Amino acid sequence: MRSFFLSILSVALLAQNPDQALVNQKIDAWHQAASQADEKAYFDLIHPSGIFMGTDAHERWTKEEFLAYTRPFFSKGKGWSFKSVRRSVSFSKDGQTAWFDEDLDTPNLGPARGTGVMVLTNSEWKIIHYNLTVTIPNPLMPMIKNHIELFFKKTS
Repeated sequence: MRSFFLSILSVALLAQNPDQALVNQKIDAWHQAASQADEKAYFDLIHPSGIFMGTDAHERWTKEEFLAYTRPFFSKGKGWSFKSVRRSVSFSKDGQTAWFDEDLDTPNLGPARGTGVMVLTNSEWKIIHYNLTVTIPNPLMPMIKNHIELFFKKTS
């Protein structure tokens, strides 16, 4: 009887989020395009009003700015590799907006986290905001904080 109710609950939850698999596929395709330096596929998945927040405090790019930044790398076949090892997706009540967060395995950054917002536009899911962060274990934060403060003192 318990498994019957769990099955009913699972079906009900899937019915609430019919685009769950599609949103996951789009994010995975976006990461795959970056790893292959496929500029067209990568930027086609970003909404025209999209914003990309990088790990550096100065990295807040519009789609056009991010395209200009990445073009020299992509044109040489150099991308980056982000592999999602955990992802959670939530949807607005009207099903037109999805929020996600993911833990990433990255060769260059180590463990990282991405958070984003996707919107359904003309029947297509597009990333309108993505924020890439490097996770810092709390016990290491005082040391990292000191390094960051010293860096900004030297550069100002």
